[in-house]
Parts: sequence; structure tokens; C-alpha cells
Amino acid sequence: MSEYDLVIKNGTVVTAEASFRADVGIRGEKIATVGESLSAQREIDAHGMLVTPGAIDIHVHMQMPIGDFTSADDFFSGTRAAAFGGTTTIIDFVERQPDEIMTAAIAARRALADPCVAIDYALHMTLGPGEIGILDQVPEAFAAGATSFKMYMAYALRLDDGQLMQALEAVRDVGGVPVVHAENWDMITALGTRNVAAGRTEPRWHPRSRPALMEAEAASRVIDIATLVGSPLHIFHVSCARVVERIAAARARGLPVTAETCPQYLFLTQAAYDVHGVEGALPVCSPPLRPKADQDELWNALAAERLQIVTTDHCPFTRADKETGLKDFRKIPGGVPSVEMRFAAIYSRGVRSGLLNQNQWVATCCTTPAEIVGLTQKGKIAAGFDADLIVFDPEKRVSLSTETLHENVDWTPYDGLEITGWPVVTISRGAVLVQDGEFLGSPGQGRYIHRSL
Repeated sequence: MSEYDLVIKNGTVVTAEASFRADVGIRGEKIATVGESLSAQREIDAHGMLVTPGAIDIHVHMQMPIGDFTSADDFFSGTRAAAFGGTTTIIDFVERQPDEIMTAAIAARRALADPCVAIDYALHMTLGPGEIGILDQVPEAFAAGATSFKMYMAYALRLDDGQLMQALEAVRDVGGVPVVHAENWDMITALGTRNVAAGRTEPRWHPRSRPALMEAEAASRVIDIATLVGSPLHIFHVSCARVVERIAAARARGLPVTAETCPQYLFLTQAAYDVHGVEGALPVCSPPLRPKADQDELWNALAAERLQIVTTDHCPFTRADKETGLKDFRKIPGGVPSVEMRFAAIYSRGVRSGLLNQNQWVATCCTTPAEIVGLTQKGKIAAGFDADLIVFDPEKRVSLSTETLHENVDWTPYDGLEITGWPVVTISRGAVLVQDGEFLGSPGQGRYIHRSL
């Protein structure tokens, strides 16, 4: 009788550090060994394939309410789509209701997710203005496994600079990770009001009301506040070269700042907003899409490791939802679907072009995200780690469309994008979730990850 329950044979194992021919032996939910000539009663032949860790997306919004809308992917449809795309772990968000304690909010969010998730997940705890008076609850939220904390510099959840300082101090004191949406809300509000008053209401005015310079100003400001406090910092969804410059300068000074960008900024430009009607509203997200020069610089920043990871900020809304804001771009619900295409798309455009190597691809999509947010059993192919593994066909071609993708939304901003390289097997904790285009998992198969840093 074999000592392994499953062996992935004859593939090229790709980690953040190296690529090499090897077999991967799985026992139960864990990787038992990486070696040669392994055998088991159940084997997957990965000849000609790459074997990578499961991809990790630390920035998604499933079933997220925004005003009168809720993001179109629920916890099952969104995690099922993620599994088809090679993502085996996500991190979503908790927003506390009035008069609710933080741990109760975490429990309520888990009650929605636990029966539905097809892959493993964790949660960021949101700290908005309403949480500033109860920051003494941060240790309990941390103990409940939400060891990273979301802070907004925009929207109704915006923290002013003094509140940011207090929130960063509270997170620092428990050893948590602050993750920040950095934009200058006062400038966004003033510019948006000015444009609408002048009759400039179309989606094309969305990026013109959220200038790259002011995104960079906000990033610089929160870096300075975190430096004063003595806190690490992770900056979400970087859209432009100006923010990259500020982050690179901070890291050059030895500051513990990390940052991410997203597929929408790597594959789309702000020209997408210039299309008439709802088509111009569909790609509205924040920060907005930028010109091609910014897109190029983001790819260069990933190659030079001035940006550390790629996430999605997956937050899809339907065409009907987006259409409600056509008379005032400020009312368009912001967000795009990317959770399924991310891993393969970064390989297709990044690795196949020679801009990134295979190991950087795995680092940015799998290993470094796990390290930043304390997913200590994820993101690596090594004995003792969770058996979250992808068998990836580097030659498989997919044309992205609503027919080929599995997200619960009636459009995709990447319609017609040709991808070369796609996952053919997705394994989560030793269980095969997707194989050759067939979903073999079930709702509730995923697990809440109780992190402790």
C-alpha cells in the first residue's frame, strides 16, 4: 500500500525560488514530500505541465453590499470561479454593523461564507470611523483570526489622518497587518462635484476626478503616518507609476511597505471609459484605469519587484447595476470581475513575453501574498504545507468571454483577450476541485483560516 494518497508525477515544479522536475506526494491534506519516482494508487500525470502552489488572492469582495447594490458573485460562485482559475485561497472583508462588536461581525460574515465557499478563505477586519471608539476590540478580532485590518482613505468609511494614526497604532500593538485603500477623498469629492456641475457626467470623467497625482499623495501620506507610528503597511490596488515611485522610495529607505496591483490596471487603460453608453460604465473601478504609460510602468515594477504582488479587488456588478450611474459617473457601482483570469493572465502576458520569469510569477501570485498576510500553511510546495496545488498547461489557449469564464456576471472587461497557459487541475488541501474543465468540488468544502501572526 502506498504511503501517499495522491502523487502528481512528471511535472516541472515551479516555486518562488526555483523550477525543477519532481513528483509531489500528498498525504491527507498536506504535502508529504517532493521527490523522484514517487507512486500512489491515484496519480496525476503532469508531463509537459507546470506544478505550482495554489494561487492566493488577498483582495476580493464576495457578496459585498454597496448602497443599493450587492456584488454579483456570492461566496460559492466566486470561489468556484477562483478554483477554475487556479486560486485556492482568498481573503474577503468584514464590515461591522452599528452596535455590533467586532468578533460578532466576524462570526456573521463567517456564517454567510462557511456553508458556501469552495476554497479556503480568511477575512480582513475593516476599521472605519465607527471603529475608532472601540479600538480596544482589535485584540479580540485578531484572536478570532482576522489578523489584517482594512483602512479606507475614501468613501463613507474614510478615516482622517488622526483616525488613521489611531487605527495604525491599534493594529501595530497586536502585531497585525494594516491594508489600505489610498486615495485623496477631499480632492475626489471636489473634482467630481465640479465636473457634474459643469455637465461632465459620463464615465470618462471618472478617472479625471481621481487624478494619479492625488492617489500618490494619499499613498505618501499614509506611508508617513505609518512611519511615525512604527507600523508595517500594505497598499491596495496601485494603479499608476506615481504611486510606484512613492512606494519604491519608501522601501529604499528600509520602510516595511508592500503593495499590489491588479489585472485591470495591467490589461486595460482609461480609454475603456470613452465608449458610449453602459460599455463605458462597465470598467468603472477605484482607483480608476490609467493611460497606457502607467500600465507599462506597472509591468516594469513587477519585473523589478518594486511592486510585490498581484491581487484582483474582484467586485463584479451586473450591466443593469452599472447602467444606473450613466447620468452621474459618481453613482456607478465600482468594481470589475478578475478572480478567475488573474493567475493565467499574468503568466500569459508576463512570463511568455519574458518580462517575468516563472518564479516571479509564482512569487507575485502565490508565495508573497501568503507571507504578507500570515497564511503560514499556504503558497509553497514543501513538506508540511497544505496540499494546494495547480497543474498548469503552459500551452493551453483560452479566449476570455462570459462563456469561458465562470463568474456570476453578464460581462467581462477582458472579452476577447487571448490567454496562452491555463490551469487544468486545481487541488485544495489534497482534494481535486477542478480537472479538465469540470468542477468536482462542493459548497462548504473550503475552510476559514484562523490566522495568527
